[in-house]
Amino acid sequence: MKPKNLIIVLAITEQGLTPAEAATRFSVSRQWVHTLLTRYHTEGPAGVAPRSKAPLSRPGRTPQIIRERIIALRTELTGKGADAGPATIAWHLTREGHPTPAISTIRRILHSAGLITPAPKKRPRSSYIRFEAELPNECWQADITHWFLSNGTRVEILDFLDDHSRYLIDIRAAATFSGAAVAETLHELIDHHGPPMSTLTDNGLVFTTRFARFKGSKGGFEKLLDTYGILQKNGRPGHPQTQGKIERFHQTLKRFLSAKPRPETMPELQQMLSEFRNWYNTRRPHRSLGSRTPEEAYTALPKATPTGAHATEWRSRTDKVDRHGSVTLRYAGKIRHLGIGRGNAGLPVLMLIHDRNVTVSDLNTGEIIGEYTIDPAKDYQPKKPS
Repeated sequence: MKPKNLIIVLAITEQGLTPAEAATRFSVSRQWVHTLLTRYHTEGPAGVAPRSKAPLSRPGRTPQIIRERIIALRTELTGKGADAGPATIAWHLTREGHPTPAISTIRRILHSAGLITPAPKKRPRSSYIRFEAELPNECWQADITHWFLSNGTRVEILDFLDDHSRYLIDIRAAATFSGAAVAETLHELIDHHGPPMSTLTDNGLVFTTRFARFKGSKGGFEKLLDTYGILQKNGRPGHPQTQGKIERFHQTLKRFLSAKPRPETMPELQQMLSEFRNWYNTRRPHRSLGSRTPEEAYTALPKATPTGAHATEWRSRTDKVDRHGSVTLRYAGKIRHLGIGRGNAGLPVLMLIHDRNVTVSDLNTGEIIGEYTIDPAKDYQPKKPS
């Protein structure tokens, strides 16, 4: 069977049809008939064979060297446990001075190389309702996750994340974190970065005592927030989505740690966490920040400051003076010793606590024995001068 183009030409050259008659018979334009005749007389039958409609050149096609760099970046970043999506690869290409294709083009290149696994059921980012603080230090999210040393020992990791910029304020490891240790960490961060306007945590006892089985004084974390007038926010129990940013942050952290050998010691793990903090804050572009790094976003605007009023605490406690002449009181997550005097050993007493002020009286007679103003930096608390 001869191709249609050749039949048109033969109808003219062999059967004597005019170009106009051939155009009418075969339902083509006269211009096309003349084009076929020119090709036939110049190139013979091969000249009228169907030709590809693809352009002879593709000026918009991504150069091979860029395609290879895209694939290499994907492999390198994945091997380091870092983000390796199309947007991140585009950021790295720009930083390296390469011409940067569109993110959709990078995605197609990765698909063609078999480096992206389709996930049609994955929930699109646009479907999430996002809440974000407007200024740095407007809200710090804090949480504790865990990791394992090479011998299987489970350790805890405490982190503080700025809600506005995703700046990793601090990350540190310990066998376990007590309420006092968490409060001390917060105090260090306030000294270095200034107090945040608010904090957002879950309802762990190191952050809040509101769900404690036995109600007592506020924990050290809560007491420190009260001292600075910082608003405390806690997620609804059983609803981790409230702390969604720090939950997703933990995924990034563990992907980074999983790409490396398990640390043998706690100092080795802390070194890995310090490396992660530097990379996360200064060398990792964040999509929600317009491809800026968290450090760039954290330093771009003035920092928010606390606006809340100091929360007043009223409570009471009974105790018996020990043989050393002291009674104990928990304040800001730590046990404090109030000096009563050895002559009162064994005496039952009542303590009335108003914030840092404590009045101690004989439980039986009501006689006031001493008044105290708690110094949070000290364990032993002497009586106020009479």
